[in-house]
Amino acid sequence: MALSLARALAHRNYRLFFAGQGISLIGTWMQQVAMTWLVYRLTGQAIYLGVVGFCGQIPAFFLAPVAGVLMDRWNLRRTLLLTQTAAMLQAFALWGLDAGGVLQVWHVIALSMTSGLINAFDMPGRQSFVVQMVDRKEDLPNAIALNSSMVNGARLVGPAVAGILIGLAGEATCFLLNALSYLAVIAALAAMRIAPGSPRGPAMPVWSGLKAGVSYAYGFTPIRALLMLLAFTSLAGMPLSTLMPIFAAQVLHGGPQTLGFLTTFYGCGALLAAMTLASRRSVLGLGMRIAQSAGMFGLALMAFAASKNMGLSCGLLLVAGFAMMFQMAATNTLLQTIVDEDKRGRVMGLYAMAFQGMTPLGSLLAGGIADMLGAPVGCWWAGPCSSPVACPPCASRFGRFTCSSGSCPRSRPVCRPERNCASRRSSEGVTLRRPVFPVEP
Repeated sequence: MALSLARALAHRNYRLFFAGQGISLIGTWMQQVAMTWLVYRLTGQAIYLGVVGFCGQIPAFFLAPVAGVLMDRWNLRRTLLLTQTAAMLQAFALWGLDAGGVLQVWHVIALSMTSGLINAFDMPGRQSFVVQMVDRKEDLPNAIALNSSMVNGARLVGPAVAGILIGLAGEATCFLLNALSYLAVIAALAAMRIAPGSPRGPAMPVWSGLKAGVSYAYGFTPIRALLMLLAFTSLAGMPLSTLMPIFAAQVLHGGPQTLGFLTTFYGCGALLAAMTLASRRSVLGLGMRIAQSAGMFGLALMAFAASKNMGLSCGLLLVAGFAMMFQMAATNTLLQTIVDEDKRGRVMGLYAMAFQGMTPLGSLLAGGIADMLGAPVGCWWAGPCSSPVACPPCASRFGRFTCSSGSCPRSRPVCRPERNCASRRSSEGVTLRRPVFPVEP
């Protein structure tokens, strides 16, 4: 069982990445918790939490698709070395301002925007780079699931440590430790030995490449369905993290430790989902599970918004974290499995836009609603938006859209040739061949 869960760790480059990125992500989560708590402590207003979340993620909405085009051309390892170094400098700047006693809310907003600009390039590059770190393509789904496990393992450790450190030493300590944590992933990237990739054709203009990528994703029904559901869930449900400090302070009447516990239980559920995906050996049946997870996430948010009990809230966040991560990681796995290699960066850019780019719009909306009507209302509205897709007819139909054989009748092919599997010409003059999934025996 253990070997099945960690198949991708047999690859040296992925082991280096897993270790270095794992350390760095702990620091990232520490900074995230410390920054939200600092902003709420300085202002006491929910709208500022929404503004900081908006500024930190809106660059992905505009830049991630363009960054995806560039990731299909650039050397990914060198690109990640640059983005990780820039992120380290941003964390040092945040620490210096806070330690010097001059940090103001506008500083946090500006540095959050800087972080968002960096992540707009880092996320599609990091997602595309996973393929180069894993030599056996059959281990790619396991590598993606392990990557999600790493993110959520850090989500467990980082907020818990941050909650303790904020109470003992203040937010600046979290910012400093995050800056130092980037050294681990930079060292891991520098130590990798990446085989030369296949030669790429002449680069077309960025705008033409972007149009070709969007046309490819929109014209391929499984990719379109996956990205649209992810974007909708991100808009409606992901702002929960933005409102978490208000639930900790006003609804549950706690402090930074309470915030750390809430975020940790949210991460526990997400880690459990990532491990569940890592144990799978096939993508068959994931389509319907993704739709059901979106519905589970919405229902858990509605119940969490109504809860005033610490234990119940933690349990509901466990469920919400599981559903959120299962949908996100399973969507990533399916996309990476079915995408054409020369479009991988662009599709991952659109994935980043759907996942990170829609979240700030939801954060700003949730922050405004919470400021006027209270945090529970700002969180509750996401439930009715997400849960209808979980009903059996909708989930089954979504499963067919995403070529999930677990939701398709066994008597006919999973993909209809005339809709999803036909070859056609893209604007780049290359033939796009839709993958045909086998019917589950």
